[in-house]
Amino acid sequence: MAIHSSDTELLNGTAKSRILVTCPKQIPPYLAQELEALDFPIAEIAPAGVFTSGTMHDCYKLNLHLRTGHRVLFQLARFYVRTPDDLYKSLSKIAWEDIIPTDGYVSVISSVETEAISNTMFANVKCKDAIVDRIRAKCGSRPDSGSDTSKAVVFVYWKGLHCNVYLDTSGESLSKRGYRSMPGQAPMRESLVAATLMATKWDRTSPFVNLMCGSGTIAIEAALMALGQAPALLRENFSFMHLCGYSPTTWVNLRDEARAMLSRSKAAQNQPFLVTASDISSASIAAAEHNAKAAGVAEYIRFQRCDFAETEVPSASDGASPVVMLNPEYGERMGEEAKLEDTYKRIGDFFKQQCGGYRGYVFTGNMHLAKKIGLKASRRHEFYNADIECRLLEYELYSGTRRVFGE
Repeated sequence: MAIHSSDTELLNGTAKSRILVTCPKQIPPYLAQELEALDFPIAEIAPAGVFTSGTMHDCYKLNLHLRTGHRVLFQLARFYVRTPDDLYKSLSKIAWEDIIPTDGYVSVISSVETEAISNTMFANVKCKDAIVDRIRAKCGSRPDSGSDTSKAVVFVYWKGLHCNVYLDTSGESLSKRGYRSMPGQAPMRESLVAATLMATKWDRTSPFVNLMCGSGTIAIEAALMALGQAPALLRENFSFMHLCGYSPTTWVNLRDEARAMLSRSKAAQNQPFLVTASDISSASIAAAEHNAKAAGVAEYIRFQRCDFAETEVPSASDGASPVVMLNPEYGERMGEEAKLEDTYKRIGDFFKQQCGGYRGYVFTGNMHLAKKIGLKASRRHEFYNADIECRLLEYELYSGTRRVFGE
C-alpha cells in the first residue's frame, strides 16, 4: 500500500515522510551526529545508514549540508509483495505521473533479497515498466529511462515480503563534492575523510597538519569543516531537481543562506592558515593546490613540498587542540610492506620529536605496519576504505621538540 494519499503534497514540501540517508559501514554514528546538529530526529541507526523524517524540501537541505552521507532517500511507499507481478501491480498504484515529468528521464536502482527473484536487473525492469506504463496510460506519453542516475532516480528495496520505494534525491553520491578533478592515487572518499575528521579531537580552530597530503582531500575537507562551508555548495545537479514539484526558489534560498554563513565565517578568520599540508611529490602538491582552489579554500591551506619529516609544524598554544594526521600507504602489493616499515617508523619518530602538544592520527589498513610506529595508540577507530578494514589510530603526543615557522 502507498503510505501517502497525495504524492503532490509530498513533492511540494508540505508533507513529511521517512528519510533514509545512506553511508558506508562504521560511519552511521557520525552521520547521526550531523543530522542531530541540523535538528533532524534520529528514528533508527542502521548498519549503512540513518533513518530520519522530513519533507522533500528538507531533503534539499540534507543534500547541501551532509558531509558523511552518500544518498538522501525519500520514502514514497511501502507494501507487501510475493512475486515480481505483485511488485509491478503495487508500483502501478503510485501516481508516477505526479512525480516524474513525461518529458523527463528516470533510472531505477534496486536492492533485492528475496527467494521470489534471483536477478536484480529483472526487478529493475519490472519497476521501470510499472512506472512508465502508468505514466503512458495517464498522460499518453512516457519519460525516457536507463542507467543514467543524473536525473530522476527511484530506489526499490525488496527484502522478503517487504518492499520500500524511495525517491533518491541525490543521484550521484554526495561524497563527490565537485572539487576533486585531480584525485591522485588511491584517494579516500570525501565522506570517509569527513567521518575520520569528526572522530578526531580537533576543535576546528587549532592548527591542523596533514602529512603525505596527496591530492589534498584530508586538508581540503578539514578547511571546509573549519569554515563551516556546506560540502555540496559547488554541486550544480541533484536528482530532486528532475522531479515534479521541484522548487528552484527553495533551493536558491538554501544556497544563499549557506553562502552568507560562509562569508561570515571567512570574515571572522584572523589567522593566515587553518591547515598545513605537505607532500614530497611535486605532482601531488600541484593536484592538491588545484583542488583546493576549486573548493575555494586555497587561501586557508599552507602547502609545502617536502619529505613529511621536514614539514614545518605550527607551535601548539595552551588550551588548543592541534592535530597532525596522515594516511600512509598500506603496502597492498607483494614486496611493498617491507619497504614501508621504515616509513612507519619515521612517522613515530616525527610524532615524538616534532609534534609535542599535538594529537597524532594515522589512518591505515595495515596493522602490522602500524606497530612499527612505536607508540601506543590511546584510541582505535574502525573504518572501511572501500572493502579494506582500516583503523584511525590516535596518539597523545606530550613532549619533544618541533620545527617551527621561520627556523
